[in-house]
Amino acid sequence: MFPKLTGLLRLAGYLGPYWKQALIAGAALVIAAGSVLAVGQGLRVVIDRGFADGTAAALDQALLLVGGVVVVMAAAAALRFYWVMWIGERMAADLRQDVFSRLLTLEPGFYLRNGVAEIQSRMTTDTALLQSVLGSIFSMALRNVLLLIGTLVMLIITSPGLSAIVIAGIPVVVAPMLFYGRRVRRLSRLSQDRIADVGSYASETLGGIETVQAFVHETEDQRAFQTRVESAFSAAVQRIRQRAGLNALGLLLAFTGVAFVLWRGGHAVLAGTMSAGELSAFIFYAVLAAGAVGVLSEVAGELFRASGAAERLFELLDAEPAIKAPAHPLPLPQPARGEVTLKGVTYRYPTRPEPPALVDIELTVKAGETLALVGPSGAGKSTLINLLLRFYDPDQGQVLFDGVDLREIDPADLRQRLALVAQTPVLFTGTVRDNIRFADPDASDQRLQAAAADANCSEFIAALPQGMDTYIGPGGLQLSGGQRQRIAIARAILRDPALLLLDEATSSLDAESEEHVQIALARLMAGRTSVVIAHRLATVRNADRIAVLEAGRIRAIGPHEALTQSDTLYAHLAALQFQ
Repeated sequence: MFPKLTGLLRLAGYLGPYWKQALIAGAALVIAAGSVLAVGQGLRVVIDRGFADGTAAALDQALLLVGGVVVVMAAAAALRFYWVMWIGERMAADLRQDVFSRLLTLEPGFYLRNGVAEIQSRMTTDTALLQSVLGSIFSMALRNVLLLIGTLVMLIITSPGLSAIVIAGIPVVVAPMLFYGRRVRRLSRLSQDRIADVGSYASETLGGIETVQAFVHETEDQRAFQTRVESAFSAAVQRIRQRAGLNALGLLLAFTGVAFVLWRGGHAVLAGTMSAGELSAFIFYAVLAAGAVGVLSEVAGELFRASGAAERLFELLDAEPAIKAPAHPLPLPQPARGEVTLKGVTYRYPTRPEPPALVDIELTVKAGETLALVGPSGAGKSTLINLLLRFYDPDQGQVLFDGVDLREIDPADLRQRLALVAQTPVLFTGTVRDNIRFADPDASDQRLQAAAADANCSEFIAALPQGMDTYIGPGGLQLSGGQRQRIAIARAILRDPALLLLDEATSSLDAESEEHVQIALARLMAGRTSVVIAHRLATVRNADRIAVLEAGRIRAIGPHEALTQSDTLYAHLAALQFQ
C-alpha cells in the first residue's frame, strides 16, 4: 500500500451509488487487460507455429487470431475509458457539491479564520486536480496494476525460472516508489497551499482594484504577487524534481531487469531449453510489466498529489459549524413579536480576545420598539447585531428572542423572523427580480411588485432596459449605490420580519439617495421591532430609545433629548453633527 493515501481512500464512499457503472468499467478493464495479455500468447503462436511450420495458412490463421484479440482489446479499452471517466467526473461533482453544502452551514467566523479566497482555491484548484485523477490518471493506475499482476502470472506460466528473476526484482523497483511517495505527497500539499496563497492575494487585490489604482499601488502589488508566484513555483519545482527522480529510477530499474532477462533467455534458446516463441512471449510480458511499473511510478506522483488535495477538501467537509441547531430545538412563539433581551452578555472574538467586543450587556428591546445604537467605531455595535443574528454565541450571558434563548433555537427558524439591511448591501449576480426574491424564493410577482413599491424602487426599475428582469451584474454593479440599497430594502420588506436590523443603511449615500432610502425605511420599520446602527444622529434622533456604546459597554440609554443632557459622549457627538 502506498503511504498516506487516506485522502483518496475516503473517496471510495462516493463510488457506492454508481456500483453498476463501476462493474461495467471493471469488466471492461479486465477484458482489455486480458486482451493485451492474450496478444503475447498470439505472438508465441505466430512465431512457433506460423514461422516454424513454414506454411502461409498457418501464419495467416495465427495473425487472424491476433487481429481478433486486438479488436476486442480496442472495444474494451474504449468502454473502460468512457465509464471510468464518467465515474471520475460524477464523483468529483458530488464531492464539490458536498463541500459547498458544508460551507453554507459554517458560521462567518470560520471564513474570518480561514479566508474566503483560500476556501475558494480548495473548491476550484483541488477539485479540478481530483477530477483529473479520478478520471484518466486513476484509470491508468488501475489498468497498469491489473496488467502487472497479469503479466507476472503469464511470466510464471511461460518460464518459471526466468520469472523468479523478475519477481525478485520487484521489491527493488517498489521500494524507491514508497520512499519517494512520502516526499512527493508532502511537497504536493505544500505546492497546493502556495497556489492557494497566489489565488487569495489575486482575489483580494482585484476585488479592491479601485483602491489599488487610486493609491498607485500597482507596482507594490506586482512585487508582492511575484513573490507569491515564485514561492509557488519553487514548491512546484521541488515536487517535480522528486517526481522526475521517481519516474527515472522506476524506468531504469524496470528495463534493466528486462535486459537481464533477455540475456538469460537468449542463452536458454541457444541451449535448446526454450523456444524462440516462448522467449518472445516472455520478453513481451516482461516489457509490459516494466512499462506498467514505469507508468505506476509516474502516476504515483499524481496520486500522492491528489491525496493531498483530497485531504484539503475533506478538512472542509469535516469542519463542524460552531453555530448549529440543538438536538431538540425549542419552537418560537407564533406569531413572532420581535422582542429581544440580552442578559449579562460578554463576547470576545476568537482571533482578537482582548479587549472584549462586548462586556456585561443588559438590554431589552420591546416588541414594536425602535432602538438605535450609537458610539465610536469599535464600540461593539456591529457585534451586537451579529449576536442577534446568531452568527456568534456570547461567551457569557444570554441572548433571547421572544423569551427563548438563541442557543435553544434552530438558527434557520430564528433568521426566518429577521431581516438585515447592511451599510454596503450584498446583491448577487442575476436580475433585479432574483435579488428581491432572494428573501422568499416562492413569492408571487404581486408580492414582489408590492415590496419594490414600498422600497421606493418602482420608478427606477421601470426605467431599466428589461425592468425586473434586467441583469445587474456581479454585486449589482450596474446600479447606483442608492438603487442597490433600495433593492436590499425591498428584499427585507418581502421577508416581512418581526425584527429588523439596520447597519449604517444610509451612511454611504448622497442626500437625494438618502431621502429615497429614508422613505423606504420608514415604511419598512413601521409597526415592527427595529435595531438601528447609525453614525448620523439625524437618522435616529426620533428613535424610541438610543443606546450609547463605548468600549463594548452601554454607558447610557434613553431618548435623544434626554441623552443630550445626561451623557457627555452623546452630547459631544450631537454637538459635532448638529452644530
